[in-house]
Amino acid sequence: MNLIGTPYVLDEKEKQITTVLKEEDFDIMNIQLRAGEEVKEHHADANVLIVVRKGKVQFTVEGVEHTVTTGTILHMKPLEKHALKALEDSDIVVTKISL
Repeated sequence: MNLIGTPYVLDEKEKQITTVLKEEDFDIMNIQLRAGEEVKEHHADANVLIVVRKGKVQFTVEGVEHTVTTGTILHMKPLEKHALKALEDSDIVVTKISL
């Protein structure tokens, strides 16, 4: 059993991208962005689940924009190109599940 903290750090610094847990078949990351900060287009060789714990984030997936908030989960398939921009100060959990 692991209990892993992901403290909110945007009060002290800007963009934060941290690997929280790395296992053989999945990775969990925590991304914290201030409003207006972005992550440039990229892709993953895995299924990706996005959960926004705080804020509102605009994801562009294969050219289509999606707004992800605390009431939604975004699933992306392997190799889908995506970028993101925080519309508000945001705290995001990213789970990459290997095939």
